[in-house]
Amino acid sequence: MIWAAIFLAGTANAAPLPDAFHTGPVISAFGPVATIDSDIEIPVDTEFKVAFDVADAGDVGAINRTLSSAARFINMHVEAGIPVDQIKVAVVVHGRASTDMTNQSFYGALHDGAQNANAAAIATLLAHNVDVIVCGQSATAHNISKSDLLPGVQMALSAMTAHALLQQQGFTLNPF
Repeated sequence: MIWAAIFLAGTANAAPLPDAFHTGPVISAFGPVATIDSDIEIPVDTEFKVAFDVADAGDVGAINRTLSSAARFINMHVEAGIPVDQIKVAVVVHGRASTDMTNQSFYGALHDGAQNANAAAIATLLAHNVDVIVCGQSATAHNISKSDLLPGVQMALSAMTAHALLQQQGFTLNPF
């Protein structure tokens, strides 16, 4: 049940998950899902291109809630019958959340040596074709250089620029 602990750690002040939640079919370490008898059909040929926006940092030593949401989005749609290759997710990070995207040296220095739980989550998301993009303006405001970022995390001119470019590529913005 490590995934439940990781999920709960990434959702501060969340109530315990009901037993109906289970490990997802793609990303099993976090992003648990519940099987739903939905009244809204999702055609099997649906292609999702979804951008998540995150500005709030996660609790120290916990996975950022938006990273869990991105994994859950993939898991629940694959479980619902959408092929994983028809799902493309991007996470655009700015503000205080930028520090969650940093390597252990940088993160630990900010948080009294605490481990960055986001590192494993980001590596897992990257391995599942999720783009993780940090706002260069926020990075600069938080004294984060490209070399401070976790491997695979991209830096954009700004979060605004990243969202504009993703929208031009057909991505929609997920409001959650």
